[in-house]
Amino acid sequence: MPAESESNAAVCPACGGELATWRWVPASEPALATVRFELRRCARCRSAVTIGDVADDLHETGAYRPGAPRLHRAVTPLLQAFDRRRLTMLGVAPPARLLDIGAGRGRFVAAARTAGYDAFGIEPSTRGVQAAAAIGAPVRQTTIEQAQIPDASLDAATLWHVLEHLDGSDAGVEQPASWLRPGGRLLVGVPNLASFQARIGAERWYHLDVPRHRVHFTPAGLHELLHRHGFEVLRTYHVLLEHNPFGMWQSLLSRVTVHPSYLYNVLKRNAPLRSPDLVLTALGLPLAPLAALAELIAGALRHGGTIAVLARKQAGRLG
Repeated sequence: MPAESESNAAVCPACGGELATWRWVPASEPALATVRFELRRCARCRSAVTIGDVADDLHETGAYRPGAPRLHRAVTPLLQAFDRRRLTMLGVAPPARLLDIGAGRGRFVAAARTAGYDAFGIEPSTRGVQAAAAIGAPVRQTTIEQAQIPDASLDAATLWHVLEHLDGSDAGVEQPASWLRPGGRLLVGVPNLASFQARIGAERWYHLDVPRHRVHFTPAGLHELLHRHGFEVLRTYHVLLEHNPFGMWQSLLSRVTVHPSYLYNVLKRNAPLRSPDLVLTALGLPLAPLAALAELIAGALRHGGTIAVLARKQAGRLG
């Protein structure tokens, strides 16, 4: 059944353009298998917005439930390599003061502190803060709006796959702008609605993840949002190994499986192993190298499945 629409979602949170009904897409959570959500798309920047409320506990349950995912230990070295790459993209040397906004389980904070940064995080979910405490990562339980961080006290901040979860994208950028010193760096990672894999996946694109994802950015939309809050965009990365090859492969498989993002949910202990989708996923394993190659080409053509945008706070801007 469709989720109820909200009549007041008429303005794009990225650029302020007019929104119009675009498509209806299935929820990514198996528990919401019968629910579809409306996406409205901006005529100017081509970003989109999810219409309909998100349950309060959806960031604490399902794919976001407490506990380690399957194969967590096996992929830990790969995750650590991704964290080092993110630090390199920031372009700020230790011992810079660094905030990870939406720090999750604190893995990136721990990596940054090991590298010599004065790093800490903020995270609204209880499961994330508890997991961060278990590895000794300083992560405060708070939202962006409620965080008590002094103005101009940070050298750098990261919003790594956080901004798409916020209905209020302006607050998600405005607050970090006030916390950063002039010249401070902000690194934002989001799914790219203008990507080739978004076109291939269509309503079952892996990175839609509705209803958790509230805003689906294009590079143009994200750039406009950053400019509006006093940031100068320095670079946009399209070739990202952390999410993009898997996203392409999972999007291809979701075109034939009963449930979207089946393997992702299995790894998150959020879908049964006994399912016809498991057979289809196994049969699709030989496609993984081809999907990775296709994504590499897409990234080289500046249509990567996710993007990372590095921006600098302009001098004289208060946020």
